[in-house]
Amino acid sequence: MRDIPGFRWLALILLAGGMFFAYMFVDVLSPLQSLLETEKGWSPANFGIFAGSEYFLNVFALFLIFAGIILDKMGVRFTIVLSGSVMVVGASIKYFAVSPAFVGTGLETWLNSWWTSMPGSCKLASLGFMIFGCGSEMAGITVSKGIVKWFEGKEMALAMGIEMAIARVGVAVVMLASPRLARVAPGVYSVARPVAFCFILLCVALIMFIGYAIMDKRLEKQMGEKGEAPEDPFKISDLGKLFSSKTFLLVSALCVLYYSAIFPFQKYAINMLQCNLHLTPEQASNIFFVFPLGAAAITPLLGNYLDNKGKGVSMLLLGAIMLVVCHLTFAFLPQIASGSELLGKIIAYAAIVLLGISFSLVPAALWPSVPKLVENRYLGSGYSVIFWIQNIGLWGFPILIGKALDATNKGVTDPTAMNYFVPMLIFASLGVLAFLLAVWLKKEDKSHNYGLELPNKEEALEKYYIEHPNQKHIVIATAQESENKK
Repeated sequence: MRDIPGFRWLALILLAGGMFFAYMFVDVLSPLQSLLETEKGWSPANFGIFAGSEYFLNVFALFLIFAGIILDKMGVRFTIVLSGSVMVVGASIKYFAVSPAFVGTGLETWLNSWWTSMPGSCKLASLGFMIFGCGSEMAGITVSKGIVKWFEGKEMALAMGIEMAIARVGVAVVMLASPRLARVAPGVYSVARPVAFCFILLCVALIMFIGYAIMDKRLEKQMGEKGEAPEDPFKISDLGKLFSSKTFLLVSALCVLYYSAIFPFQKYAINMLQCNLHLTPEQASNIFFVFPLGAAAITPLLGNYLDNKGKGVSMLLLGAIMLVVCHLTFAFLPQIASGSELLGKIIAYAAIVLLGISFSLVPAALWPSVPKLVENRYLGSGYSVIFWIQNIGLWGFPILIGKALDATNKGVTDPTAMNYFVPMLIFASLGVLAFLLAVWLKKEDKSHNYGLELPNKEEALEKYYIEHPNQKHIVIATAQESENKK
């Protein structure tokens, strides 16, 4: 089936469609930060804890590590259905927390009675988001391994790029739709309405994952295999190989730095634009939606380029530079656009477009490089370790940004009048560190010939070796040396 383009692209659509709806639910409350403060009493620090809670269990309960082991032991189809089910359970709790049905209940009274600086609705929503985060991150690593399974030796980077692009469109859609769905009447909002809408779509995502599992089972049957377990099965000791690989840890560190400068920023971006340019939630979302939409448009093109031409590490370097420029622009935006609302909007649009290009360069290059560093039998665990390390940053930085906002805006009671200078400098510093690690990674790749700068498609790689015969000799020698060590 995977040799027939229609079938393998259908498998991708089912996986990517499920992640589209999952990403919508992830950011459904991001454009509503100021409304959560006025309607539910969530402070910036409360919102930061909520935003980071998505990753809490993945990091501190090591759930992502276990998820990778489950994936390698039980296979793609079992894990994708499990992840979708966990997301639905967590999402239902989160919806109940922000819905009118929660108000006035004994549960709300009890939750409000302890840790009084954080409303009960925020506590329960954070719990639901923790459970949802276990499912969504498990889905992320499973989708990556599923794409490798169907596209290895074919259009793998393009397929990963398209999957990420479709997911980014989900972010763009929810950034536009959430404030509008929340609007009950002029000046009247309900944060529960967009959450309910995205919860229904998440149930559709679970159905799509089940559809993929049916296709995957048929593929296994056609291949004449008894199950998904590889001939040389995963062992717990394989985790030691991951944590002892300097290059693998470099890629993981790059991932945590880069994504920590993107996803936590998404949580605060709408409010940052409101504060810097004095916009309504709808106006701010009109600007920010260009970011995920632009990333969605460009990522498949870059993935196709990576499949045919390579230059993965070079893409990481360029993406890190763009990241720094974008965040520094937002840090100084109030001064740059002082006295001109139109100029401020133009600069904001330009910076968002730049961030979208950056967000296309890095993931398109990062994820297809992992199979070049990790054996297939524990590839799921490889992705899970990277996601786990990434989740440490995604948990910690929203909390750090929330505390930075509180510390630098003492006495500010208007949620649309906060100063975002320090938070944006924090985000920019992550881009600088990512650039330095990308330089190190390029040096490691040049020394050890991992092929991170080489094309992914077999025919493109053979063409490259014809043009660069010495490179093929070095790569083959390196591979033989690695096999001898085993």
